[in-house]
Amino acid sequence: MRWPGIDLCQAIGHAGSLHQGNSEVVKGLQPVKSAQRAWQRMLSGRRLDLIDPSPMDIEIEDIAHGLARVARWNGQTVGDHPFSVAQHCVLVESLLAAQGAGLEARWRLAALLHDAAEFVIGDMISPFKAALGLDYRAFEERLEHAINVRFGLPAHIPARVKSQIKIADRASAFLEATQLAGFSWQEAVSLFGPPPRSRTDALVPWPAPQAQLRYLDRFARLSLALGGPVAGAAHRKSGDVARP
Repeated sequence: MRWPGIDLCQAIGHAGSLHQGNSEVVKGLQPVKSAQRAWQRMLSGRRLDLIDPSPMDIEIEDIAHGLARVARWNGQTVGDHPFSVAQHCVLVESLLAAQGAGLEARWRLAALLHDAAEFVIGDMISPFKAALGLDYRAFEERLEHAINVRFGLPAHIPARVKSQIKIADRASAFLEATQLAGFSWQEAVSLFGPPPRSRTDALVPWPAPQAQLRYLDRFARLSLALGGPVAGAAHRKSGDVARP
């Protein structure tokens, strides 16, 4: 099922802000002319230009499928399954909601999508990202902006909201580090700050199919809150996730 977060005209209007002098949407809808392939074919059938991504070539099903199969901590976690980026994003969104900040549903959607670019580029640990430098960050930002626009968010998330999402992200990292990745409490505090007060239950990594469905479920519920389409298939298969 396709998820029309916005209509084509709106996407074309937003996409112009992603790169000056480029035509992302038109490029995304035309055959790639370069002799060297710079796109990836998704299971939805979309061809996503990796250098110049178009919002119109991004589908939530591709994101959920990919993130459910990307391991956090380079896979160095305990348990029968890796702790996926999809599960991390669901956790971050729940931690953000627990902050009691009264954020709109669209900013909670931004939290769910905060690592969505990793469905293409994978999850790189922070020290490696720093070593790669600004070129990597610029590539990541272009993809993030295209994803945001695709699902009706501004290309650039407001700084206040990004700061709140970062707090939840670091809280999630603390829980993952101490429960799954072998970090001591003191080491985790020094790297990620104090643990969240709102979360005391143990983390259990989900199998990839479950992580994928739960991610789609959260997207569906937040989309519904924003007046978007309901994820019928996701709700039928993962209806055990009852959180609004």
